[in-house]
Amino acid sequence: MQDQEAEEVRLIQELLGRQPQGKFEVAVRRPDGTPRVIKNSPFLDDGTPMPTLYWLVDPLDKLLISRLESNGAIKIAESEIGLEKIASAHKRYEEERNSAIPAEHLGPSPTGGVGGTRVGIKCLHAHYAWFLAGGKDPVGIWVDQQLKVEVLRE
Repeated sequence: MQDQEAEEVRLIQELLGRQPQGKFEVAVRRPDGTPRVIKNSPFLDDGTPMPTLYWLVDPLDKLLISRLESNGAIKIAESEIGLEKIASAHKRYEEERNSAIPAEHLGPSPTGGVGGTRVGIKCLHAHYAWFLAGGKDPVGIWVDQQLKVEVLRE
């Protein structure tokens, strides 16, 4: 079991391009078993708050979403979805992340919603990661629809 865990950490390190700085678990895998999304602890190993609960690690997903972002998709998504629906998603994400924080915790805690954002969209990657992990995220749904349209164009 330890060898399997060590291999998982090595693979995530490779996908992140750096050593993971906190506890995580693989939340979503590709059909071949390759990690697609990890779920982070709300704190890094040194106690630093970690606002991003779900982290997209799949290279293809990251590339495709980076292309969307570089073409102005964040502003388009905000306009099409609306800031009220996005704010509601941030609140649900924050509640999910904060439910993993022990009630007796007294130090600094992560704040904000998806990726620590309070208003609007900061990162489509984080929204898509949450959506893939089962989150009811209107931004993640929007991203998924955009990616399907891109696949049809190719």
